[in-house]
Amino acid sequence: MRIFWQSFVDARIGASYLERLEARLNAIAAPGTEVTVHGMSPPDRSFGRLAEFRCAIQAVEAGIGAEEAGFDAYVMGHFQDPGLYELRSALRIPVVGAGEATLLAASQLGRRIGLVTLDPVFEVWHLEQAERYGLASRVCHVTGMGCRPEDFDRCFSGDDTAKARLLSDFTACALPMVEKGADVIVPAGVLPGLLIGGERGFTVKHAPVVDCAAVALKSAEMWVQLRALSGIEPSRGPSFALAGEQAKEDFLQLARNGTSSSR
Repeated sequence: MRIFWQSFVDARIGASYLERLEARLNAIAAPGTEVTVHGMSPPDRSFGRLAEFRCAIQAVEAGIGAEEAGFDAYVMGHFQDPGLYELRSALRIPVVGAGEATLLAASQLGRRIGLVTLDPVFEVWHLEQAERYGLASRVCHVTGMGCRPEDFDRCFSGDDTAKARLLSDFTACALPMVEKGADVIVPAGVLPGLLIGGERGFTVKHAPVVDCAAVALKSAEMWVQLRALSGIEPSRGPSFALAGEQAKEDFLQLARNGTSSSR
């Protein structure tokens, strides 16, 4: 099984993170599963809707290429899942969103879910995600840590002091949510998810903290296996009707070469 993992981090700037992520994913993967992590340039930066939209275009283009290259599944390793539904309509292989998979898994661990995201700008986005995935009444709290992806670089380069500080900052954000009733805490990002992933049994008071990277990977493995067993795919009705070849060609033309408007 070959899984394509799309990160929204620059392969050069975030090299230590991507190397650690790929190593961890392959370490926890089932025997016979190979995970290849791909970065993105420019990475997700200048946080906001336009940046997410631009990254979504790059992610969909990469997903079409991953299927053509023979990968068995595609994982969008970016919790916000921009372009997830478009990708699912473009590919026949399983497409897993880290955000969607983690929120659905978290809903099985507790009734009330709290999200700790990187930056407050994503708080509204995550509430919209919860609505889109049918979990609006379950996602009760969202808090931004107010940090940037580069804040994790020292942590993933082996700086234990930086790691301890980030874990402390994460706990400080999560604790008020738990005190207000959150049953389970989700790091709303693979960066903090990877940070938490190495902390076995990590909780904030009684609330388990979900490793979104592990959940996304295991979801991809599961869907590849289920597809092999029964041929199951997403609904090809209105929700995820397969895009035709012309639509894919037009999209790739735009993504790779751009277009000029005419009057």
